[in-house]
Amino acid sequence: MYDTHRESVAVSIVVPIFNEEEALPVLAARLRPVLDGCGLPYEVLAVDDGSADGTPRLLEDLRTDWPQLRIVTLRRNSGHQAALTAGLHRARGAYVISIDADLQDPPELIPEMLATARADRLDVVYAVRINRSADTGFKRRTAAAYYWLMRRLAGSFVPAQAGDFRLLSRPVVETLKTLPDRQQTYRLLIPWLGFPGGQITYQREERVAGTTKYPLHRMLLLAFDSITSFSAAPLRLATALGACSFFVCLAFLILTLIVYATGNTLPGWTSLITTMLFFGAVQLFCLGMLGEYVARIYTAVQARPAYFVARDTDEEQQ
Repeated sequence: MYDTHRESVAVSIVVPIFNEEEALPVLAARLRPVLDGCGLPYEVLAVDDGSADGTPRLLEDLRTDWPQLRIVTLRRNSGHQAALTAGLHRARGAYVISIDADLQDPPELIPEMLATARADRLDVVYAVRINRSADTGFKRRTAAAYYWLMRRLAGSFVPAQAGDFRLLSRPVVETLKTLPDRQQTYRLLIPWLGFPGGQITYQREERVAGTTKYPLHRMLLLAFDSITSFSAAPLRLATALGACSFFVCLAFLILTLIVYATGNTLPGWTSLITTMLFFGAVQLFCLGMLGEYVARIYTAVQARPAYFVARDTDEEQQ
């Protein structure tokens, strides 16, 4: 049997998986010929993120005649980025490529990513989507808004339309392992490191089977995590709102003095309630933003791992 301890691994493929029993057979049928055709020693880390369907059984069945398949099982569902972190931290390849199991990102691009990295001596190769016609109109618009916002808040170094389908060299992976961030948003974190990077382009395909694991609320959570992890803009927004509130309050004060001086002191219940609601909303918004950052500090102080590994088939071979 193939042993990752006796033979150096040139390429590691990290695949976060959550309830993908319908997509797994197609993934194996397309991914394995590509990797076998590269002629390089490789491993495929299938990170089972607490799947509740037939995914664990199918992975075991695939592993019986695919010795390069390595199963990493998390104790519970920890989220896509946590599963990706578990795979990156345990990968042994000189190059590590992450890809989702839904096959919207074609594995046939892997040889091109490797060739680009070697030819140009790059540490990062991003797969950039130039055509997302397979996605819904709502998905395309929200994705475009996300990357537009990230590039303006985090910096222009963030590649537009580059998801989690990318190649990393061993130095990049080792650097990521040293970072203390509990919640790592790799779409922003990897460009921020500043390693030499390049791009290849492709057309995004339709999901091969199953349903999306990134509904609207998860996309919003990813966007919020990205913003609060890489920018203090929300806190600055709270400060700006506070400053605006001060000037609005000053204007109301001047208006009140003018009304009092002219003797037109009529009951102002509507304006009073409106003013109270406005300032109350501003204060709650600012407190909420401050609370989000305090919560991140609290989580960082706790230093609890983002995931727990229940099983790694590679360790069973030692």
